[in-house]
Amino acid sequence: MHKRNITVYRLSKLSGVKETTLRWYKQGTEPTLSNACKIADALGVSLDDLRGGNEDGNSCRQSRASRSCGSDHD
Repeated sequence: MHKRNITVYRLSKLSGVKETTLRWYKQGTEPTLSNACKIADALGVSLDDLRGGNEDGNSCRQSRASRSCGSDHD
């Protein structure tokens, strides 16, 4: 969120994920795939980008999810 200069409040409104949940994620709690997709979609990034890319050599193994989550979910 710091890289995009967006507040927790604003990301919450854009993604539909509760502010308290986003704060837990910032503190290190692992997000659900559903919430990770909502956050990535709201930021316009892939799941790999959301989790920091391929810096450690690992990437999301789900082909569709690693590119983006798309808008076919609510």
